[in-house]
Amino acid sequence: MLLETSTRPLDLQAKLFRGFADPSRLAILDALRAGPLHVGAIVAATGLSQSNVSNHLRCLHECGLVQAEPRGRFVDYRLGDVRVGELLRLADELLAGAACGIEACHRYAPPD
Repeated sequence: MLLETSTRPLDLQAKLFRGFADPSRLAILDALRAGPLHVGAIVAATGLSQSNVSNHLRCLHECGLVQAEPRGRFVDYRLGDVRVGELLRLADELLAGAACGIEACHRYAPPD
């Protein structure tokens, strides 16, 4: 059930999937599937720069896809909802089966 809002449900779904559409944000979410990590560990797991990770974490946090937990000098980040990990797992399954043609699809090519 979607939250009460004046935004149409399909528009909210499109906005949600835009959060998953960026390869850097997706890499961060994928790294967090294993459990909470601090920024340095996310940088190591994804190969992204620290500033890139921090910027994307801010976006993901504001949207509720990740949560931050202060731990002394560090902040651990984790998936904001277990269903985010489930959605990523389902995407893996879909790509392994019915959506195997995605790689050949030119309409969804990443930007240059």
